[in-house]
Amino acid sequence: MTNNLTERDEATALSGAGPEPQQPMSRSYIFWLMLASFGASMAMMVPLSYGIAVRITELAPGHEEVLGYITGSAQLVYLIVSPLIGIWSDRTRSRFGRRTPFLYLGTAIGVVGLVVIGLAPSLLIVGAGWVLGMTGWSIAGAALQTLQADKLPEAQRGRVSALTGLMTQIAPVLGIGVAYAVSSSTLLIFVLPGAIGALLLALFPLIKPEGSSKDLPQGDHVTVKSVVTSYGFNVRKYPDFAWNWLGRFVFFVGLYFNTTFGTFFYAQRLDLPVREVAGIVATVGMIGVLAAATGAIVGGFLSDKLQRRRLFVMIAALLFAVGAVAEATAWSLPQIIIGAVLMQLAIAVFATVDQAIVYAIIPERDQAGRYMAVIQFAQKIPSAVAPLIAGVVITIGAVGDVKNYTLLYLTGAVFALIGGLIILLKVKSVR
Repeated sequence: MTNNLTERDEATALSGAGPEPQQPMSRSYIFWLMLASFGASMAMMVPLSYGIAVRITELAPGHEEVLGYITGSAQLVYLIVSPLIGIWSDRTRSRFGRRTPFLYLGTAIGVVGLVVIGLAPSLLIVGAGWVLGMTGWSIAGAALQTLQADKLPEAQRGRVSALTGLMTQIAPVLGIGVAYAVSSSTLLIFVLPGAIGALLLALFPLIKPEGSSKDLPQGDHVTVKSVVTSYGFNVRKYPDFAWNWLGRFVFFVGLYFNTTFGTFFYAQRLDLPVREVAGIVATVGMIGVLAAATGAIVGGFLSDKLQRRRLFVMIAALLFAVGAVAEATAWSLPQIIIGAVLMQLAIAVFATVDQAIVYAIIPERDQAGRYMAVIQFAQKIPSAVAPLIAGVVITIGAVGDVKNYTLLYLTGAVFALIGGLIILLKVKSVR
């Protein structure tokens, strides 16, 4: 990577003008992009993995299933608005660029949402606050991801994606540690990680401006029909893409079954108050980051070397199932850690190798962006729907306040196995 870009050259490169970007981004640009990614992830994931659980415990003790309803509803709202935000961003023309206005807009909405949750007098207001928070931080995160697609040349995309991805894994772990340090104040549990995230997001475009988009040509007229049809494809014409989409969808249903209620699960199985679980979540999360990094590197390297993709997807599904069974039967911290590590390892292998499959079977290369958006829905829809279903599953056979996490984790294992089998048996054009 070059270090000798002038600010003017870099601003020109960042303006989004012209075809495929060729100018490599400087180390300083990538550094600030990593920090912004870190901030967006901290602000989003600390409430999701810890803060909202604390609020539910305060306002409605014993009603853990509400977490699934709150998070699932917020995901559904963002799922509906995300295509519209993407189109609006693409067509924005301003001296600040196309993505920067949405980075700031999302950050502002996200901060307001966190304050609302921290001060909420009822679960209904907590849910409304998280709709704002989830939507806002997702808009900001999407702006960062789109900036990478806009600005990074091919030679840098892989390494920068790895670096920003690593930041999004580390940020929640450190963020929960920050939240735990101020756990005596409910409001600070939300506001402090959010403030750190907002600061890092706000500094990025100030130090590394995107560049003006005023001179970019306007696209075609947008209609409701064009928005709807852009997120579909011909299943019969592209069966491998369709089967891979379905397999990924089913796998991620299992994943979100087994990750949504982590804080409550640890509290129940370790007989701890929810407010005191943050240290456990942070410890398991940090070990999980190491497992995920190992899984991504090993899975990607070996699948390339052996030129076998579907086999590794199935191995990942089996590893996930073993980890889920370990969690389902765990009543001690060592077994919980073993299960979590196996699942994180499996998720990393699956995500890395299945992404390689997607690149190989994408139907129309001239519409790669549209098809990449379509494949993302195989992950986004489960993130919205699975928590809602999981909130019901944990009440089946529940005794008093003891929710049925055994059934939840075993069900997640079954979904993961089915997802792996679909890809292994039905995707024919990739080994």
